[in-house]
Amino acid sequence: MFDRILPYLLAGVSVGGQYALIAVGYTMVYGILRLINFAHGDIFTAAGFFMVYLVASLPMQLAIPVVIILTVALGFILERVAYKPLRTAPRMSVMISAIGASYLMQNLMWYVTGGLAKQYPVLPWLSNIVQIGSASTKIVTIVTPILTVGLVIALVALIKHTKIGMAMRAVSHDFETSQLMGIRINNVISMTFIIGSALAAVGSMLYFTNFSTVTPTVGAMPGLKAFVAAVFGGIGSIPGAVIGAFLIGICESLIKAAGYTAFSDAFTFALLIVVLLFKPTGLFGEKAAEKV
Repeated sequence: MFDRILPYLLAGVSVGGQYALIAVGYTMVYGILRLINFAHGDIFTAAGFFMVYLVASLPMQLAIPVVIILTVALGFILERVAYKPLRTAPRMSVMISAIGASYLMQNLMWYVTGGLAKQYPVLPWLSNIVQIGSASTKIVTIVTPILTVGLVIALVALIKHTKIGMAMRAVSHDFETSQLMGIRINNVISMTFIIGSALAAVGSMLYFTNFSTVTPTVGAMPGLKAFVAAVFGGIGSIPGAVIGAFLIGICESLIKAAGYTAFSDAFTFALLIVVLLFKPTGLFGEKAAEKV
């Protein structure tokens, strides 16, 4: 019995780690701007296309850091163009801008690629097969949770022990007061998008090593599931988003192991409904105090 479930457990932990890297981007932006960055899944997709096209002309060792730099630049440009001009606008306007940015990026990718699916390049070493007990799996399955936890620990350390991290925490706690105290709000927000985009780029490399076809809309479902993970863990809480992502990834895989593959996606969104009904702030979320 365990031998049959083991491959699904390994896959669930791996996919959960990939969701976690995307979910951290959602939860960081929400923690500071109280905004759901609906274009975050499209940044993840763009990172996949960057790799496809760059590998055609650059060696892999150079292509990987260039992909991360381009993805970070894309996230920075998105924040400056779509969100910065709306700092003082009603929240609904910013949300509409986020949805518009998402569809714009999808359509740009359709135009550039001709709507054709692209084969993701094979990343050396990560695609190698290893034997774990009775299960055969790619090395990326083992690397993903370790790398995810390592990156999240580094991120938490940055937020707790650096000047920019202190500024992020201050802005998250009270946006207006932080601005009055001289914190450069625009720099803090830009850094948040930069970190989130870099994590999305790493997540895309891990994800497409397993799911090797890149299409303009491929990031929509992982992006939505990462958003659910962020809500489930308590949106605004980085550890909560990571734990929520791992739980969703493992539960999805166990549902597939039980033979209910058709319901694996439905489970994620059913979970969102249940969480919103019984614990709207998520597992580790804090109840926000309303200002009057």
